[in-house]
Amino acid sequence: MHTKTFVSAAVGLGLLTLSACGSSAGDPADSRTVTLVSHDSWAVSKNVLKDFEKQSGYKVRVLKDGDAGQAVNKAILTKDHPQGDVFFGVDNTLLSRALDNGLFQPYAAKGLDRVGTAYQLDAAKHRVTPVDYGDICVNYDKAYFSEHKLAPPTSFADLVKPQYKNLLVTENAATSSPGLGFLLGSAARYGDDGWQTYWKQLKANGVKVVDGWEQAYNEEFSGSAGGRKAKGDRPLVVSYASSPPAEVIYADPKPSTAPTGVAAGTCFRQIEFAGLLGNASNTKGGKAFLDFLVSKEFQEDMPLNMFVYPVVEGAGVPAEFTKYGPAAKAPETMAPDRIAADRDQWVKSWTSLVLK
Repeated sequence: MHTKTFVSAAVGLGLLTLSACGSSAGDPADSRTVTLVSHDSWAVSKNVLKDFEKQSGYKVRVLKDGDAGQAVNKAILTKDHPQGDVFFGVDNTLLSRALDNGLFQPYAAKGLDRVGTAYQLDAAKHRVTPVDYGDICVNYDKAYFSEHKLAPPTSFADLVKPQYKNLLVTENAATSSPGLGFLLGSAARYGDDGWQTYWKQLKANGVKVVDGWEQAYNEEFSGSAGGRKAKGDRPLVVSYASSPPAEVIYADPKPSTAPTGVAAGTCFRQIEFAGLLGNASNTKGGKAFLDFLVSKEFQEDMPLNMFVYPVVEGAGVPAEFTKYGPAAKAPETMAPDRIAADRDQWVKSWTSLVLK
């Protein structure tokens, strides 16, 4: 499951420390090797990757470079001498930062015509290729609400009601991708004039803020396997619509029903992209790899490896997703240009409002 956190814009790109992730950016280019730079959540089945290598003739090297925003910022800093050929892991909350800094070169991947138009946020220039999507949503602990004979919340508005006081834990919007997504969801729902009032109400209702998803979900949330072990006492957490299937798949023994549920009216749609780096050494191999990312084989392999949904029309979804964690039917969304215009100011205002 994604644990994608990012470095706050307030830190500034120049203050980040670069890491080569075990490789030097000055390594001589190998025309038969494609180097993928990604956040730590990248995963693919070995047999699927071997199929690509056999069919294309390219060997894939993967450099995992930290959490999502950290990886994006490092890629921007090293764009003149990139560490690889393809970057995977920039999402719609940070897409404008990558595009405005000229991180990618245009390429229309083969098979892009099978990708839903709703995911093609750079359709005019094809600087990025949509790969997956997921929904950031409040999850709830079914056992807690059953024991307390309390209906779980279903919407943003429910979360500020007295019966849910001191029950919600969320991630810091300045340090966490899910935290930022939840903030953007509230801004989409309540608008420029209403989101701050909403967060004042959440704060008054006892919302707890922690740095990242790992702490929120696996330590504070009472409904997850990790949270139960850590004696977490918050039965509401900002996570993903795909979190309930993970609780079933990784359980031993597997329960007949998911122990957690999703408040469907609290979701924000997150779309994730890959792109050919502007100064890639192996552009031909990089293009072949982007083609692979939108192939049916990879798209159908992806859900149970990264717990996200495919963007290619007709790609099958595991039964566990359909049964325990279907994608939100009406998630909040926000245009990339609006995110670009307001994101940093919203985070700054949120920090002053909620953390101080």
